[in-house]
Amino acid sequence: MAVATETMRDRFYRVTSELLDTDERVAVVLADIGVAQLRELGAFDRHPERAINVGIRESLMVSVSAGMALAGMRPIAHSYAPFLVERPFEQLKLDFSHQGLGGVLASVGASYDWASGGRTHHAPGDVAAVATLPGWTILVPGHPDEAESGLRGAIDDGRRAYLRLAEQTNSGPVAGATEGIVEVRRGSASAPMVLAVGPMLDRVLEAASDDDVAVLYTARPRPFDAASFRALVRGTEVVLVEPYLEGTSSAQVVAATADRPTRVLAIGVPHGEHRHYGTYEEHDRAFGLDASGIRERVRAFVSTTAVA
Repeated sequence: MAVATETMRDRFYRVTSELLDTDERVAVVLADIGVAQLRELGAFDRHPERAINVGIRESLMVSVSAGMALAGMRPIAHSYAPFLVERPFEQLKLDFSHQGLGGVLASVGASYDWASGGRTHHAPGDVAAVATLPGWTILVPGHPDEAESGLRGAIDDGRRAYLRLAEQTNSGPVAGATEGIVEVRRGSASAPMVLAVGPMLDRVLEAASDDDVAVLYTARPRPFDAASFRALVRGTEVVLVEPYLEGTSSAQVVAATADRPTRVLAIGVPHGEHRHYGTYEEHDRAFGLDASGIRERVRAFVSTTAVA
């Protein structure tokens, strides 16, 4: 079987262009990032009034998008994660959340996809930041198909959504993952349960391949699917593996199992900076987020329980 070469970012541009063609409510607002790709697809030529580049003015990009939402449109704002979430955070809080408006923020870059770009282009804290705001759906797809379904779903129902696109992908999509938590691998009744988010699924499955470990998966960490999580967790050890700031969803996991004797290990990008250039794979290895690093931490966690 041929391996798909289309990235999440490629899929996003193609689907956004299609949405502009098929839904007159849709608009896309850019701050230079993504202009070349959408111009190549002809989006600016076909829809000059709904494909807008405001230049390197990210706060304006978000405010213009909110203004379009006030007018009944379905805006999509797009840039690198730190320019889309961290720089214009006040506009997210006031222009979108406070006014109860719907729209899609679609980021690229993830935690450090362009690792050699330096800290200006890294955003491991983006999901944690958006999660502080009420009413946001946060989508962290692990495959281009999940990115497409998440984008189309958010446009269709008018929700306020943050879509986090990444260079890292899983080998295939998981049905239902953009709507909640699904079981991917079942372990024994006492097996530790690992909840993988987005692009972490394949490496979690590799890490658990030789062990009795159950694996859950979601591409929608917010709102947290507590009902499915409670129904699927059977043991007392839970491991959360997220591709962004470590512990971002720990409170949700703890709250969902508050009436049970559950221990939780959070694995993700640690606090602090990795002050080296390179690739995102090298950063993952440095942070213990590759398969071997995850395997070591899960085994250590489980062995501590056994000793206790």
